[in-house]
Amino acid sequence: MSLVRLLGFTTLSCGCVSGRYHELSTNREINYIEEKGSGCGHTGHQRNQPLSADRVAHGLGGIIVRAS
Repeated sequence: MSLVRLLGFTTLSCGCVSGRYHELSTNREINYIEEKGSGCGHTGHQRNQPLSADRVAHGLGGIIVRAS
C-alpha cells in the first residue's frame, strides 16, 4: 500500500465515477473506479479497483479465456 494524493473525480460516459490519484512513491497517476454506474456494462469497471489492467488487485486483468 502506498500513499496517494487525490487529483480529481470524473463521471465516465457509462455512469461510473473515476478518481484520479498521484502515487507518491512511484510518481505516476492512477485512475480508480470509485463508484460503478447503475447502467454500466463494462466488466472491467469494479468499485475501488484501478482502471489499468496491470494494477488490478483481484488478478483478473491479464486472464485470457478460450472456449473450446
